[in-house]
Amino acid sequence: MASQLASIPPGRVHTRNANLAAQKHVSRDEVVEEKEEDDGDDEEERWTALQLAAKDGDLARVEELLLQGADVNAPPRGYYGNTALQAACLFGREDVAHRLVSAGAEVDAPGGNNGNRKALHQACAISHVPLVNLLLAAGADVNSPAGRYHGRTALQAAAEAGHLTVVQLLLNAGANVNAPPGATAGITALAAAASGSHMDIVDLLLDRGADVNAKPTRHKGLTALQAAALNGSLAIVDRLIEAGADVNAHGSSFKGGTALHAAAERGHADIVKRLIESGANIEAQSGWGNQTPLQSAAVCGQDAIMDILISHGASGITKGGTILF
Repeated sequence: MASQLASIPPGRVHTRNANLAAQKHVSRDEVVEEKEEDDGDDEEERWTALQLAAKDGDLARVEELLLQGADVNAPPRGYYGNTALQAACLFGREDVAHRLVSAGAEVDAPGGNNGNRKALHQACAISHVPLVNLLLAAGADVNSPAGRYHGRTALQAAAEAGHLTVVQLLLNAGANVNAPPGATAGITALAAAASGSHMDIVDLLLDRGADVNAKPTRHKGLTALQAAALNGSLAIVDRLIEAGADVNAHGSSFKGGTALHAAAERGHADIVKRLIESGANIEAQSGWGNQTPLQSAAVCGQDAIMDILISHGASGITKGGTILF
């Protein structure tokens, strides 16, 4: 959500390409797509008055605009656009959201291009329980799919945010614990919880049938174990291994690697040792150059990790690596 918040018009404008340049997680393909769509307008000019008032939580202005006949369901415009209801949910404007729903706002209206986040996705990303309850009561689809680029389902967003109550609400409402992630930088709910070291949510999702070995997406994806290893959570690494996580699961073909690559790159010595003890392939190859965990450690300057890997039989080839995560 942070990248989207950074691009929401605060008062003075930035062009969409300027916003894109500031987003370090946007892929080359996404930038190309965005440039092709750009018609030169400023980002702020793409928002309707009602959408801006909803974003600001200005209920009086929202009432005024609705009385004047403003379209409550005007679609998102621009790369980071939101409907009025989505904007209200993104910024936690509960009173405005109630008014918009009562005025006929479509709770499942498509989101803007950046992640295609619907209103429920937005509310879950900020862990706003009253908004989540409002939207579910209004008929929001709890299993609306994740958007292609950095998208999250409602459950994935809530798990990533680390809010147990929202996760429980969604599961009780029928959320699919194993819903597929977005194609680029998407993660399952379990991987999302693991990436944030949210052990209570990891436990709950596993109890509800989460697939501990769900495959990562091809572009910047992560298995739950890879996410935990990357983040440095030994407790969650242990929990996932106990639940049957494959320590040698392949990483994404673009910007990915095994759990051992992830831990080596970030310098998590305790996790490197745990993975090796659990049968991780010390010579596993990953990335464009088929690099080993030792090369990952070397390219990131993790000397202590290099010593551990070499002491356990790593080949000693340290050159030729690139940062995978």
